[in-house]
Amino acid sequence: MKKIFLFIAVTCLSITVFAQSASFYVSGKVVDAVTKAPMQGASVFAQNTTQGGVTDAEGNFKIGLPNGGYDLVITFTGYQTESRRISTADANDKNIVIELKLKEKALEDVVITSSNEVKDGWTKYGDFFLENFIGKTENSKSCTIKNKDDIHFFFSKKRNRLKVTATAPIEIANDALGYNIKYTIDSFTYEYNTQVTLYTGYPLFEEMQSTDTARKNMWTANRLKTYKGSMLHFMRSLYNRQLKEEGFEIQFLVKTNDKESAVVLPNAYNAMNYHKEDSTQTVEVLPNQNNVAVLYKNEKPEQAYADANPDEPAKFQLTVLAFVPAESIIIEQNGYYYEQTDITVNQYLSWKKMADMLPYDFKTP
Repeated sequence: MKKIFLFIAVTCLSITVFAQSASFYVSGKVVDAVTKAPMQGASVFAQNTTQGGVTDAEGNFKIGLPNGGYDLVITFTGYQTESRRISTADANDKNIVIELKLKEKALEDVVITSSNEVKDGWTKYGDFFLENFIGKTENSKSCTIKNKDDIHFFFSKKRNRLKVTATAPIEIANDALGYNIKYTIDSFTYEYNTQVTLYTGYPLFEEMQSTDTARKNMWTANRLKTYKGSMLHFMRSLYNRQLKEEGFEIQFLVKTNDKESAVVLPNAYNAMNYHKEDSTQTVEVLPNQNNVAVLYKNEKPEQAYADANPDEPAKFQLTVLAFVPAESIIIEQNGYYYEQTDITVNQYLSWKKMADMLPYDFKTP
């Protein structure tokens, strides 16, 4: 699961919610943090959605979003990326100006010179990067990166670490799901000593256009298939108390004398300490055990995953969610949850990468 760090100086963001509406508007102004001058052409989008735009000559923007929660991301070339969590509940949050700070080039130079750029990076590390960023699922076969020249590879012998950067948002064409994705990458690293991959960033989705009915029908079918059993599907099902109805079962994993066993839960919602706050339309959960097994019984694992993991269950998809001890998470009605760094995703869903990502404003047919 991607990890997003929020560094933002927020002081004009107005959010308007219409009575009994299924959507809300977020509007505001982007200025230079030092000169306070309005910044025209700054990119403003709700990350992991299809909704975004750019600021006008006065630095103003306005975006409409389906009810729920999002990370609002603001980018401008040469400036630090800023992010702010927003939701339908923020209707009273008004008159906020978002200030962008110039990037510290000196720090960037230190980072770049501390590792050596690999001149033939794509030849040496390209396939590895694609497998760990795009994925190895069936959908990944229909994904292409359109601006490979903007991606650079650095290897540190001292740290035994691969780092990947991009001088522009990575442009991904996902013809399996019918999305063009611009991924503003914050960090991609692979630690060879621990074999751990971590990437963080901000994706913006754009629906592909086509007059081919068969192609559009394929996108619709593939999106629905990808949605079933996904983290987005699970969080929406948990929010709506529809786990069993949607094909999910959760169990607790406990260790006794170094032996791990699964505990079937008579009442999953009680065990998760499920609490819905009507005033904010959010759900808070704090599981009684940190390791939660999520079984999705309506689909088998993809064959490629089953072949690579012969010891995993063959009749259902098994994912293990590791929660930070004593830290609850908040789920919005669209399936967005926070803090996203408080859950580590293991096993089946950790195998799914960008090729199987759906936007938070995705709606089932």
